Amino acid sequence: MQAENLTGGQELLCINTKKVYDWVINDATFDITIASAENPEGVSCDDIESLSCEVVPDLENGIVELGREDREFMIDDETITLQLVTLRKNFAVNLFATLDNGTTVPISDNPFEFSRCEQVVLCAPEDTDIDVTYTDVDCFVCDFICDGDLSDIQITVRLCQSIQSTFEVTLEIVADFCQPREELPLGPCPAPTIPPQCPVVFPNSLGNGGE
Repeated sequence: MQAENLTGGQELLCINTKKVYDWVINDATFDITIASAENPEGVSCDDIESLSCEVVPDLENGIVELGREDREFMIDDETITLQLVTLRKNFAVNLFATLDNGTTVPISDNPFEFSRCEQVVLCAPEDTDIDVTYTDVDCFVCDFICDGDLSDIQITVRLCQSIQSTFEVTLEIVADFCQPREELPLGPCPAPTIPPQCPVVFPNSLGNGGE
């Protein structure tokens, strides 16, 4: 029989969700080298003050699982079997040149692609999925050579990442049905603010004829 009212009482529900088998958060730092790159059109080596970079994970094929292997570990005097998971991560890096006139221009219209492999120990039994979420992706150009064109561009990349092993499950729970919240009213425009002042140093009464 269909419920007439979805509020005011709990219902026995059957939901599909993901069970998290294991979850680690770590960071990874690695270096890459771009052997050569053409200078932007009309830009000479004398015009380039510095290089900067931007790293973007591959949106279509960012994480590839290469394999997992059972490994035994001794934890709290108990032998437990975990999995050594090997991942390949695919990225694209965009390079930019800051010129002596203060402007910034891209080095190339096409990003430079690269991959890095990593191993992580998880409770990841067969049929579980490996989910990787980047909480931060950053890079900087450590060094480069410019002799006619750019070469030997050394880049350091740092990743902050969340790695989970998950599995789709169907759960039976007792819960309330969710209801939409009320829309929040828009508040009035804020009053103008005055920056904090430094009366100890200015105005200085001693400097204005005071004692």
